[in-house]
Amino acid sequence: MDSFQIVDKARKILELDKEATIGEVKKSYERLAKKFHPDRCKKSKQECEERLKEASWAYDVIMSYIERFRISFHEKDIKKMDIDRITYRHLKQFYDGWWSNLDI
Repeated sequence: MDSFQIVDKARKILELDKEATIGEVKKSYERLAKKFHPDRCKKSKQECEERLKEASWAYDVIMSYIERFRISFHEKDIKKMDIDRITYRHLKQFYDGWWSNLDI
């Protein structure tokens, strides 16, 4: 599995589409964290804990890729970007080597 397939897997775990923004990533994680919190979940405790760990892993993966994306640009370029508008599609372009063509 290549590194971006991991991000795609994380996106699917968080139930996000390819145009999801950072804000939507955070909202989806929070929704799943509440849904699968062992004290609130109606399924077995073990299943809830596993799903919560999976959602936490997915959130960490996506946010680490976003942080790498931000670090890869010079400070002046970061100031021009609206970081909250970065989507999965932008990350995919960036990691495929098309970062100079981003339309942020």
